Amino acid sequence: MKRRATRVESRARQPRKRSIRPSALGFRPSTAPNGGFTLLELLLSLALIGLLLVAMNQFIFSMGELWGRGTDVRLFDRHARAVTRFVEKMVGATALPVAQGTQVLTVQDVRLPDGPTTSLLTFELPAGSRVLPWPGAPLPDVVCSLGVRPDQGLVCYWHSRIETHFADEPPRATVLSPLVTAISYDYYSTDYNRWQNFPAMQRDSSGRWQLPTRLRLQFTYGKLTRETVITLPSASQALPLF
Repeated sequence: MKRRATRVESRARQPRKRSIRPSALGFRPSTAPNGGFTLLELLLSLALIGLLLVAMNQFIFSMGELWGRGTDVRLFDRHARAVTRFVEKMVGATALPVAQGTQVLTVQDVRLPDGPTTSLLTFELPAGSRVLPWPGAPLPDVVCSLGVRPDQGLVCYWHSRIETHFADEPPRATVLSPLVTAISYDYYSTDYNRWQNFPAMQRDSSGRWQLPTRLRLQFTYGKLTRETVITLPSASQALPLF
């Protein structure tokens, strides 16, 4: 009991520590809840987000402008290459000759659908072509002629030998490329030992048509121009008939 009394007396004798109020030091307790944002902080965050969105939009538009600057040139080149490959495959898929030295290409007078008759480079597709429109499977034994119309481009005139009015009606016209503005023909001159290009097919001294060795297609789109070369198949070296 005496020990407890002495402890109580000693605690009572010790001076009490005064707590310092925040107001005495010039601070006021915040009335905002813990973890919240002030109006100033919200305005600053919105401003930063707006600046970030503007910068991202400018970056995306600049990249799109850089990427689209050469789109026309790339698409134009792809179109010219695709049409050239298609014509080369189509001419290369002509009917096999039946005898040695038979020409797979000829020059024939073709009556166009709008009336006039012109001489065009002509070949035959034994299995037809999927590009030539026909309801159902492609027609076989299709006779094709290539020509260029100023208002249409590169045109394939075609009709099948199995059609009833093959010899009476003019062939159909299918546009292969509206960007082809000219077609020319390359001949190799043995007299001058060099190539010569002509806008029309040539005749020999006896008046017979001379088949060209190469075909040139000129593509035009606005200020862009391209010229492609197609090597034409020559007379076949097939075995003679037995």
